[in-house]
Amino acid sequence: MQVLLNTDPHVDGRHEMAEHLSTVVKDALDRFGENVTRVEAHLADETSHAKATPDEIQCTLEARLVGLDPVVVKHRAGNAHQAISGAAGKLKRAVASVLEKHEPRHEPRLGAVLPDEPI
Repeated sequence: MQVLLNTDPHVDGRHEMAEHLSTVVKDALDRFGENVTRVEAHLADETSHAKATPDEIQCTLEARLVGLDPVVVKHRAGNAHQAISGAAGKLKRAVASVLEKHEPRHEPRLGAVLPDEPI
């Protein structure tokens, strides 16, 4: 899985932050294996132009799933590490929900008699 980090000029986008992001995202989405091909993260300081507030850093995560539409979540927190962790938790739940909805269910078993078939 490829993990990409995009930041605005007011957020730390150094190599250490990218490594932290990659570790947190891969830990959260590891169980989905090859279903997730790429995750893009966008970190932004939502109040860089105004007075500081408690939840000023927003992390947006977009997961690309094989054969399905992308899944996007957002989380705001006081710092980038908290925003990443919160968004990763939301993304894990959202991806699980999407994949569960697209699981093949109620397919007839081989050799099973369907209701409209003569016996």
